[in-house]
Amino acid sequence: MPDDETDPVAAALSGSTDLYDIADWEPRSALDGVSVSLYGLLHASRRWLLVALALLLFVAQLAATVLLAIRRPELGVLAALSAVPALAIVGYLWYGDPTHREPLEPIAITFVLSILFASIAALVNTLLNPLFQFVPVVGMVLYFFLVVGPIEETVKWLAVRVGAFGSINAVVDGVVYGAVAGLGFASIENALYISQGYTQALSAQEGVEPIVAALQTATSRAFVGPGHVLYSSFAGYYLGLAKFNSDNAGPIVVKGILIAAVIHAIYNTSVTYLPRLIPGWNLLVFVGFVIAFDAVVGYLLYRKLKRYQSHYHRATNG
Repeated sequence: MPDDETDPVAAALSGSTDLYDIADWEPRSALDGVSVSLYGLLHASRRWLLVALALLLFVAQLAATVLLAIRRPELGVLAALSAVPALAIVGYLWYGDPTHREPLEPIAITFVLSILFASIAALVNTLLNPLFQFVPVVGMVLYFFLVVGPIEETVKWLAVRVGAFGSINAVVDGVVYGAVAGLGFASIENALYISQGYTQALSAQEGVEPIVAALQTATSRAFVGPGHVLYSSFAGYYLGLAKFNSDNAGPIVVKGILIAAVIHAIYNTSVTYLPRLIPGWNLLVFVGFVIAFDAVVGYLLYRKLKRYQSHYHRATNG
């Protein structure tokens, strides 16, 4: 009996009959040769095609934010400062890697790719948001859990997969690269929100001075950025785990993205609905909530890393 991997015709007649283009195949004709060459080109360039698409979308959607930051250097400074807390977490994870510290080149590549790939998330989020506006009460909750969380965590994961996957030499290396992807995503998102706060205040007839509005936005974004780092660190951990468990790589990757996406969506849902439910919600309460939320998520990540670290020391110390 033929097995599931063999066509029944091939199983019975292979070796005695020419089965080319029937149940077997090898490049023979000119069209076959073109097909082989075209597949090889597409397979080799698939990453570059993805990067090119992300670059095109970035120029179309987010380049204006960068140009504004260049024209108004103070906005660029605020955007850079707002990323400092997230950068501190990345530095902690990089320095504390129990195996070895990751080289700067793949870190830089991952950072840049996450900035570019953020444009993909921005496009998808924008296109799908109106569909959930028609859903009463829970529309935004569904939007966060079905769109924002999964899409943003997937593009951050893609930045690691495209930019640093080959540099992962231990499971925990994925955490570092995931964190870097979160830093890149948070950096461009912070710059976008700060620029929007500035331009909105600039166009308003009365209200807060534009630079003050930008400063207020930068302050709040400084507390939001670390969340991106923590969420994608989970996805990065499971990407590292998947690399060394190829038989179950797909489900492992999905698990990591799901964990990151659910945490992300819980955060978005909380900061959207809690201000409507808690009297006196203000910036100070918001900051306190964000710190508490990130502390819980950070503790869960810390426990996971400590488990790996303890087993690593056992493995290396005999």
